[in-house]
Amino acid sequence: MKKRVLTTILAGVLAVSAFAGCGSSNTAGNAAADNNAAAETNDAAVADTTAAESEAAESVADTQTTEGGTITVAASATPHAEILEEAKKILADQGWDLEITIFDDYVLPNEVVESGEFDANYFQHIPYLENFNAEKGTHLVNAGGIHYEPFGIYPGTKKDLSELADGDTIAVPNDTTNEARALLLLQDNGIITLKDGAGLEATVNDIAENPHNIKIEELAAEQVARVAPEVAFVVLNGNYALQAGYSVAQDSLAYETSDSEAAKTYVNVIAVKEGNENNPGIQALVKVLKSDDIKKFINDTYDGAVIPFED
Repeated sequence: MKKRVLTTILAGVLAVSAFAGCGSSNTAGNAAADNNAAAETNDAAVADTTAAESEAAESVADTQTTEGGTITVAASATPHAEILEEAKKILADQGWDLEITIFDDYVLPNEVVESGEFDANYFQHIPYLENFNAEKGTHLVNAGGIHYEPFGIYPGTKKDLSELADGDTIAVPNDTTNEARALLLLQDNGIITLKDGAGLEATVNDIAENPHNIKIEELAAEQVARVAPEVAFVVLNGNYALQAGYSVAQDSLAYETSDSEAAKTYVNVIAVKEGNENNPGIQALVKVLKSDDIKKFINDTYDGAVIPFED
């Protein structure tokens, strides 16, 4: 009897042990499954975070590429710096800070762009730019044509071209392209005659006929207006005429018409060092300067002395 009871007890213990063993195996499997699910969830969260961070970084990069930063421009005071000041307001709304530095000569603005000290300049026309590159070995290019300024003949000691007398003096700019332009304007008004083919490279040595024996006084462009009280007439670039207080429409005795080949040839441009013409800041600057808002500002402000250039 005792033996049967012992056998029964042992069988019960084995059954309980077997049941306990099965219970431990299921719990371990469930825990492993739970751990795998948690790991997958964590991996998904990390992936989502990485994707979000990457997208945010790309967004910032895009913003930095298309907007923002500083654009440095060297410019003549009138009208270039004035036009740039108007453009500065628009560029600021786009995230660009336009820094304008005024120069009173025609050499340094090109040198500081060539050296990389400035991003661009705004003061010159294409023939002057090309001539400067040829003479100085610089690598400047046109990033966009903005406006042109009709050349004009203005009174000095004489108030009308009909008053021109033998031996009178007329002051003109002395740089190659602007001197040719001044001489062509004098020719158009019957004061001198140039040799055939002199064109845009004309100098005083190309004067073929000078019936009044006019003396041509060659001066740096920025100096011409200052000698008006000492000479019969002065021939001025549009910007220096404005600086001297002249109005093309009201004060000039003769000037290049807006449809003349000279006016179209001498469009004033944004100049940059070669390779920089496609920089985002330069493209933004040119786009604003060619906008309807800036065209309106030019037309409203300069009374025909400055005319927006249409490509």
